[in-house]
Amino acid sequence: MNLFIAGLPFDVDDQELKELFEEFGEVISARVIHDKETGKSRGFGFVEMPDNAAAEKAMKEISDSELSGRRLTVKVAEERKSNTGGGYRGGNKGGGNNKGGYNRDRNRY
Repeated sequence: MNLFIAGLPFDVDDQELKELFEEFGEVISARVIHDKETGKSRGFGFVEMPDNAAAEKAMKEISDSELSGRRLTVKVAEERKSNTGGGYRGGNKGGGNNKGGYNRDRNRY
């Protein structure tokens, strides 16, 4: 089961996160998410546990507890939505050489 953990203290690393959840069973992976530009923790992470019963127990026990003065939230991680597909991306609304992006005839009246 994949778990999402929010409210992590900014100094917690992957190993500390893993150790927190290992009290409840085997941990396949534990990862604290960092900002791409600054490299600083974003205060949340993910833990993967193979035993669903152990993961549910960890979720119940750890959620709403405090770690270094911060209240933790633990819930089942949702699948990441694909960023593919269409969608409106803007563009020239007027077409042609209409640099203003609107129909100039509308302003006549």
